Amino acid sequence: MGSYSLLLFFSAVLLLLLIYCLHPTHIHHWTLGLQMCWQTVWHLYIQYQLYWLQETPDSRLLLAISALMLMTQRVSSLSLDLQEGTITSSFQNSSQDLSVLIPFLSYSLNFPALLGGPLCSFNTFVQSVRQMSVTPHLTPYLRRLTSKILQVIILVWIKYPLKELLKSITFRVNSPCVCQNIIWIWILSLLLKMNYYAHWKVSECVNNAAGIGFHGYSHSGKKSWDGFSDGSPWVTEALSRPSAFARQWNRTTAVWLRRMVFKRSNISPLFMTFLFSAWWHGLHPGQILGFIIWSVTVQGDYKMHHFLHPMLTSKWRKWLYVCLNWAFTQLTISCVVVCVELQSLESVKLLWCSYIAVLPLLSVLIIIIL
Repeated sequence: MGSYSLLLFFSAVLLLLLIYCLHPTHIHHWTLGLQMCWQTVWHLYIQYQLYWLQETPDSRLLLAISALMLMTQRVSSLSLDLQEGTITSSFQNSSQDLSVLIPFLSYSLNFPALLGGPLCSFNTFVQSVRQMSVTPHLTPYLRRLTSKILQVIILVWIKYPLKELLKSITFRVNSPCVCQNIIWIWILSLLLKMNYYAHWKVSECVNNAAGIGFHGYSHSGKKSWDGFSDGSPWVTEALSRPSAFARQWNRTTAVWLRRMVFKRSNISPLFMTFLFSAWWHGLHPGQILGFIIWSVTVQGDYKMHHFLHPMLTSKWRKWLYVCLNWAFTQLTISCVVVCVELQSLESVKLLWCSYIAVLPLLSVLIIIIL
């Protein structure tokens, strides 16, 4: 990151100052508000470079902003913990020793987590650090770490046949072949999702290698190192409902958004959660459109499931519902992923040249009718 690492140190120092100066009942709103403003300034600077200057941003800056987004999760989670009283600041209680702030600094600047997550609470982080010295038995630990590294290799390998498939299928604007463009966009979204899955699994490996992520013991008595995980790609891709996909995709971020916005919003909590997610991601035109599509799709899924569930009285009906809904989930999530990843409005227009754009409109129709 170079000099851009100062973005992270500024956020960490700001957090400590707020903990030092404010009462716990007021700390969360100030922390979340100031941190989101600081992050948004840099997101807007990136957009200025991309769309106004037509320049490619420095890769070190992009990496720093990615870490800054993850730090936003950590400092806001910590501030809400302080406000809710699930953790206490010894400094605010009685002590005037600034050394009591070191655990908060260590949590916010935890290097493995800032590389790509996942998010954990402050209490979980402290517990994991304390357990580093009481989890010997190196062989099971290395076996689990090796298994996760193999999963990363598999996810990276899957990208190569997907790239070849993309090359073999030509995307044509206003193509008379309905399926061709839909399949092309679906494969593109799979390729983009594999990048995320591999990145999250690498982050999980890095945390485990650092000794963080021990999650107790399974039912069989084996040690579990899945304490820090953003979910399994195999489980996520098998889900047959858009709402379930939204809860499992980038799982710790989904939990964070639910806690920060959904549970605390009195007006349209679902829409506000996805709108806040677009803000947190950077407010690119494609991201705003993508998260609006996702919110509409999830709302439509709730209504459709509530309407059809009483009719699923036989096994074949349930299987038909699951299969059709799985295909619908895959294609609508493809729209979301492509919009969010392409970011620019010009690139997103390509999506609407395909018949796959009908699916989000179908969700709007479901909401209106049901």
